Amino acid sequence: MFVLDGGRRFVIPRTEMTYPGHNPKLHQNAADPVKSPVDAVVADLEDGCPWEFKGPKSRAVVVEAFNTLDFGAKVLSVRPNAIQSPHFLGDLEAIVRGAPNRFHAIVLPKASSVEDVLYTARLLDALEREAGWDYPLQISALIETPRGVLNAHAIATASSRMAGLVFGVADFAATLGIREAVEGQNLNFLYAKQSVVVAAKAAGLHAIDSVYLKLHRKDDDPERVRRIEDGLRDKNVGAANLGMDGTWIIHPQQAAIANECYTPNERQIAFAKRVTDLYHQRGGGSMADPETGDMIDEATIKIALMDLAKGVQAGTVPASYLAEQATRSKAITGYDLLEQMRRID
Repeated sequence: MFVLDGGRRFVIPRTEMTYPGHNPKLHQNAADPVKSPVDAVVADLEDGCPWEFKGPKSRAVVVEAFNTLDFGAKVLSVRPNAIQSPHFLGDLEAIVRGAPNRFHAIVLPKASSVEDVLYTARLLDALEREAGWDYPLQISALIETPRGVLNAHAIATASSRMAGLVFGVADFAATLGIREAVEGQNLNFLYAKQSVVVAAKAAGLHAIDSVYLKLHRKDDDPERVRRIEDGLRDKNVGAANLGMDGTWIIHPQQAAIANECYTPNERQIAFAKRVTDLYHQRGGGSMADPETGDMIDEATIKIALMDLAKGVQAGTVPASYLAEQATRSKAITGYDLLEQMRRID
């Protein structure tokens, strides 16, 4: 979870859009609330940046964009080159020194160990002091290697700067020698995805799913567009059912469908409110739903509270209502799931 504005605002991203950081126009598109209706954006200096632009050229573009553009309420992050790259240290120094208090997080690629996070955190400690930052940058770790999957929980708990884990399917597939990284990925990479989800949730962080790499073009026929959009939707509905809070996307055309997949709909919000109110009216315990006959118990309410928390972020549920229900649930069970997951202050 990204904690912003001195702890007064939190964001559990449904959509994180990554884009090549060396391209000024793409920064403008990412900042535009109409063109890019996403919760978070990531200026990419790693895989999305061509070799000839790496180094001072791309860093200067990112610094200029961060200092001059208004990204609104979006969480703004930068992905430097990996720690193993000769560009990593220069990327971090240039952006942290060049744009103090203008962005929120570092996306750490190919995070494989606690040491990767600690090294990054120590560099940020020094650079923030030097540049006069008013708040600490947070870290999202990209889990995209077998070693990273095995060390996911240690990575998630390595630093107080940690905000989330992101599963990177393309590099993970390449490491395992798997050619197909798009279709059927929720099945083919089930172990890795659920490992990332469990590690993130155990540490109170958010979990973000991998990208869907297929995009449609303006001249594509409607049937091809439909197939690609259906694939995007199926991947993300499945990932949400695995516990992912959101997904990376690589183009604004993916934003609306991705947001929808990670946002409870009106029916789900209405159900969450109804069963939560009923549960508390009857003082807790197990009971039959008078409308459906299904069993309602504390586990049902925990799921309902998660949907209500996501509804707050989407603007469809008042934050005061969520806080009230969390307090009532804690009074019955002694356990506040939302507090445990750091979903509310």
